[in-house]
Amino acid sequence: MAERTLRHRLDAARWVVLGLAVLVLVVFLLAQRQSVDVSYGRSPASAAVPEGSAGELTDTTVPSTAEMDAMVAAAPVVRLPGSVASWDEQRVREAIGGRDVRILVAPPGLDEAERKRVRDVEDVTVRVLGLQVSGGIYQANADTLPGWRAQFATGDVTDLLVTLIAALNDEPSPPDRDGLRWRDPDATDLATVTADLRATGRHVADGATLTAVPAKTAASAFPDGDALYVALPRQPQGEPLPRYGPALARVFPDRPIVVLYGAWIEYHGPGGEEFAEVTAASFYGQFGDRLSRYEYPQDNVLNAYLARVTDVRYTGLFDRPLPYQPVDPLRVALPALPWLFAGCVAAFLALSARSIWRGVARTGSVRGPGTTARLAGLTALAVEMSLLTDRRSDPGLTRGVTKLQAARAALDEGLPDKHVRTLLADAEAELDDTARAMGIAGYRPTFYLRGRLS
Repeated sequence: MAERTLRHRLDAARWVVLGLAVLVLVVFLLAQRQSVDVSYGRSPASAAVPEGSAGELTDTTVPSTAEMDAMVAAAPVVRLPGSVASWDEQRVREAIGGRDVRILVAPPGLDEAERKRVRDVEDVTVRVLGLQVSGGIYQANADTLPGWRAQFATGDVTDLLVTLIAALNDEPSPPDRDGLRWRDPDATDLATVTADLRATGRHVADGATLTAVPAKTAASAFPDGDALYVALPRQPQGEPLPRYGPALARVFPDRPIVVLYGAWIEYHGPGGEEFAEVTAASFYGQFGDRLSRYEYPQDNVLNAYLARVTDVRYTGLFDRPLPYQPVDPLRVALPALPWLFAGCVAAFLALSARSIWRGVARTGSVRGPGTTARLAGLTALAVEMSLLTDRRSDPGLTRGVTKLQAARAALDEGLPDKHVRTLLADAEAELDDTARAMGIAGYRPTFYLRGRLS
C-alpha cells in the first residue's frame, strides 16, 4: 500500500513540475518584452509640459503686422504693451555704434499665432519675445548661471543683445558681464519673512505669483518635509537684489531654503555648495529657452524645479540618502528563471522515465514465455511469497493472488488474450510491490521469472 501511495504521489509530482516549468517559461518570455532602463536610479519626477497646459499663455495681444511695421519704421526701439525685457542702454548703444538697428520688444506668453505676427514684421534687426532674443538666423541664449540669473530674476537681456548684434555684424562676441548686484535684506523685511516661514513654511511677497507649494514634487524633492520657500516677484533691472538665502540659512540651519526671484530659483541649505549649481545649470540649461518666451506662474516653475531636484537626488549627487527603491522581484529573479526551468524539465523527465518503466512492467516485462507459462510462474511466486509475508506485505500479495485468479478464470473461459495479459500485468505489479515491501529482490517478478523460465 505504501509503495502504491508513493507511486501515485510521484506521478502527481511529475505533472506539478511540468506545470511549474511551463509557468516559468511564460513568465520569462513575457519579461523579455519589458523595456530596458539603464540608470543609477529611476526618478518618479517628470517636468514635460505641453504648450498651453501650464498657464504660460497670457491674455496679452499684439497689434497687426502692418501696425507693427509702421511702429518699427518710426522708432529704432519699439516696446509693445506687456513687454518685460530690459537692458543696459549704454552697453547696447556701444554695441550698435552707428548702425541702423531696429529692436522690437514683445511681451511673453503669446500664442503661436501672435508670435507669428511678431516674426512677420519686416525691417526688424532684433526681436525680443518675452526674454528670448533673436535676429536673422541667430538666437542668443544664456549659458552661464550669471546669465540665466540676470535674465530670469530681473528680465535683463543686455548680454544677449550685445552678443546677437556682434554675431549679426560678424564681430567676436564680447565677454559676458555679471552686472547683478546684491544687498543684505533689511531687518524689517527679514523679520517679516522669518515670521511667515515659522508659521507656514513659506513667504509670498507682493507681486509674486506663487499660490501654493506643489505638495507631491516637494515631498519627493525633500522627503523630510522641512524645506522653506520664499517667493518674490521679478526684481527691477539695475537695482540690488535682497539676498535672502544666506540670511535665512543662518536663521534656519540645516534646513533646505528655496528662494524664487521671478522665474529664477536659488537653493541654500544642506549640500548647497555641490548641489545648487548642478541643479540650476541642469534646470535652466534644459528649460531656459521655454521660460524665456512664456510667462509661467511661479507654481509651475517651482514644480518643474523640484522635479529636477528629485532627478538630481536620484543620481546620488545630493548630499542626502537616496530615496528607498522597492525591489522588483521579477527583475531580481529573472537570471534564475532559465535554471529553474531546466531543473523542472529534468525532474519531469526523471519521473517520466520511472513511469515509463512501470508501464513496461504492466504490459509484460518478460516477453519470452507464453501467457499460460507466465500465469504458472506468477502463481508459483505467489505461493512462495505467502510463506514469508507479514502484516505490511499481505495486502499486496492478496491483491496479486486475486488478479491471478481472475486471469486463470479468463483463460479458462477463452476471453481475449489481451484481457488476460492485462490481468497478469496487474498481478505482476502487485507482486513486485509485495517483494519490495518484503525486502527480497529475488522475489521481484522480473528476476524470479527470468531465473525460473530461462
